[in-house]
Amino acid sequence: MKFIDHGTGGGPEVLIPGQCQVPSPQAGEVLVKVAFAGVNRPDCLQRSGRYPPPPGASPIVGLEISGEVVALGEGATKWQIGDKVCALTNGGAYAEYATVPEGQALPIPSGYSMLQAAALPENFFTVWTNVFQRGKLKQGESILIHGGSSGIGLTAVQLARAFGAQVYCTVGNADKVAACLKAGAHVAIDYKTQDFVEEVLKLTDQKGVNAILDMVGGSYIQRNLKALAIEGRLLQIAFLQPSKVEVDWVSLLAKRLTFTGSTLRPRSALDKAQIANELKEHVWPLLANGKVAPVIHQVFSLNEAATAHALMESSQHIGKIMLTVSGESIHVS
Repeated sequence: MKFIDHGTGGGPEVLIPGQCQVPSPQAGEVLVKVAFAGVNRPDCLQRSGRYPPPPGASPIVGLEISGEVVALGEGATKWQIGDKVCALTNGGAYAEYATVPEGQALPIPSGYSMLQAAALPENFFTVWTNVFQRGKLKQGESILIHGGSSGIGLTAVQLARAFGAQVYCTVGNADKVAACLKAGAHVAIDYKTQDFVEEVLKLTDQKGVNAILDMVGGSYIQRNLKALAIEGRLLQIAFLQPSKVEVDWVSLLAKRLTFTGSTLRPRSALDKAQIANELKEHVWPLLANGKVAPVIHQVFSLNEAATAHALMESSQHIGKIMLTVSGESIHVS
């Protein structure tokens, strides 16, 4: 099969097409003929050598797909050959075929194309586990979402709004402000011209927000603590700035804050299956009725993975960047 090889790692230009054997599904796995694959920040980290796959995972880059089940591993009973699915992979998405633990696959939401479905798993698994499982965001609470126009950000904006939260986010330009407001944010803060701490405190009568979803880290950590309300939760999912910083933690005690976070890829198949089950119950109906939907910025061919990574690292995109593998070539305006 064709796949995208990242060799020994480096910049986007190291991504080139290669050939390898079609993987065989192991016990409890399914083999999927890939239609579309999503491009995500962890893919760029793996390509550059900073995010190696966990033991036993495919060394091929890529964490989400849509496609058709074409073979079943021993003991796999959840799906049948011919089923159309989208799935969170443990790696291997930038290829014509990928294996997936059966519990990490989900049905295509009603009315969804294969392209739209492939844009769901990584973002929705990540947001659900961090904002709702770990962050315990409830109706009537408030949340600040950094990187609001990213795939993760727009997913978080939509889900938080759908479940009745007051939603604020930070972005870097006017177009991204407009995109976040369209997605359901009550207020979008341009961090280049506004101080997000001052704005949040102003919006909340100096009380602060109940939760913050952050993928920036670095200098944002201290400022996030200041922007949180009493009993607030800081939910860290990545570090675009350094992860090693000096922080005054006194507010953690004074305001009884919780600082938590997680990465998705190293978690067990059982954990990911549980997240999938909760998504199917609580979120898939919202996708089917149009209350929530992925925002797709651009679709590239599999051979153009290097260009897709360069766009991802430029942060010029709004929403998801996708690769067509065996699906139809699609233009997204």
